[in-house]
Amino acid sequence: MQQTRRTFMAALLCSAASLPMARSARAQQDAPDDSSQAGVPFSFDALTDQMRDAAAHSPKSPEPVDDFLSGLNYDSYNRIRFDDRRNRWSGLPNFRMNAFHMGWLFNEPVHVYEVSEGRALPMGFSASDFVYDDKIEVPEDFEMPGVAGIRLMAPLNSADRFDELGAFLGASYFRLLGEGNRYGLSARGLAVNTGLPQGEEFPRFSDLWLERPTADDDRLTVYAALQSQSLTGAYRFVITPGATTSMHVTARLFLREDVAQLGIAPLTSMYLFGASDPGDFGDFRAGVHDSEALVINTAGGDTLMRPLNNPARLANSYLGMDSPKSFGLVQRTRDFNAYLDAEAHYELRPSVMVEPVGDWGKGTVRLMEIPTDLEVNDNIVAFWVPDGDMTAGTELELSYRLRWGLEPRGDRSSDRAHVLRTRVGKGGVAGVEEGRDTTKFVIDFEGGPLTEPLGPEEVVADVSITRGEITEAIASRIDQSDSWRLVIEARSEEGGVAELKARLVSGDTVLTETWLFQWVTE
Repeated sequence: MQQTRRTFMAALLCSAASLPMARSARAQQDAPDDSSQAGVPFSFDALTDQMRDAAAHSPKSPEPVDDFLSGLNYDSYNRIRFDDRRNRWSGLPNFRMNAFHMGWLFNEPVHVYEVSEGRALPMGFSASDFVYDDKIEVPEDFEMPGVAGIRLMAPLNSADRFDELGAFLGASYFRLLGEGNRYGLSARGLAVNTGLPQGEEFPRFSDLWLERPTADDDRLTVYAALQSQSLTGAYRFVITPGATTSMHVTARLFLREDVAQLGIAPLTSMYLFGASDPGDFGDFRAGVHDSEALVINTAGGDTLMRPLNNPARLANSYLGMDSPKSFGLVQRTRDFNAYLDAEAHYELRPSVMVEPVGDWGKGTVRLMEIPTDLEVNDNIVAFWVPDGDMTAGTELELSYRLRWGLEPRGDRSSDRAHVLRTRVGKGGVAGVEEGRDTTKFVIDFEGGPLTEPLGPEEVVADVSITRGEITEAIASRIDQSDSWRLVIEARSEEGGVAELKARLVSGDTVLTETWLFQWVTE
């Protein structure tokens, strides 16, 4: 797994301590009698009780690490790799795993355990599991206090080859892949006070338990202990690899302090520039982004599609609703020519949809867009904020599915035309008129009911704007295609933030997804 912004920076900012249960397991490992080989009883409910108890006490201090680990810098850390010959579960046909070395920005140990028949034993990792560059001097008899995280592998793209399936690395960050994907956006266990004046808190997974799969298992279960200043949590992840890889998440949270904003199922991505926001980068590539849009499927059956931007200043969108069917960050454009990057292959970055299980009630999907001039910076964050006060003593359980892939369920409407592309330019007739005080928005819709032979008089543009004025909105079919184009001209006050909303309708029938756009005028 390539070491990038999303793995390193989060790990730098967080600290926590190990579970009492985990410490008990390590103590048993060191005991001289044979009982250490039996492990300790483990279940998700037992982990839940441990985390509830931990929330009733102050967080513990970070575990100290050896000078060798804390002294590793960027160059030396990247000269260390796991020895593939030491992969765990190497005799199984369906899953394998290994670990990331501690050091550089990963100076807090993650403790890993294997669960079999309801009992947990530590999965010890040592220096002999890793290959070190000749320039790195490893202390004699060096013992690893833990690892930085874990890597999961499965025969994802070919039955005779194990490919990387996913990884847990840095704070509560994790990433998965569907068939044919390359790593892009990340998910997190939780977002605490993200984007608020008091500063963000980064919970971390301090301990991980993996159920040892049998040869017939098509899914892998991982449990995690979440530790933070303000709260604790018990997590269960059930991962099923495939063309679209799914992860069923159950999170049980326990607040020891008041939390101003709890972000559920957070996704973190990168948008530098693209078709709807080309910027002024002087880059030969046509687009650079891991994700290009936020998509929300509402309980009422609407699909909202919001193109992402790289704004000149911090931008926020708050989309309130009652128990959405799904939301996520998507990469819809799958043509290499839309990016022209022969190394990054942005056309292969996965989309991720969050699918709530059960009724999440009222809340808000919050989207943050942070200005950046580098593609190594994650600048897009999206998460669900439940209504209600999150006060000390609150207990909360939520379940949801994460779907990772090129076209996961919910990334576009199943029965309405989807937004194909968005373009933004100067108002007026292109190449003819100049000096108009309007901006032109061109939205192309494709598929669904628009494949039917609808006449111009049957299709109506339903367009609105806040803090601005729509001067023109015209919808027309693109010749010799099943696509329709909506051209909007609008004006807004300089320095303002306008919100646009548009869709095509025919009578009482909604023909398309609902296009949303935040227009920040300069």
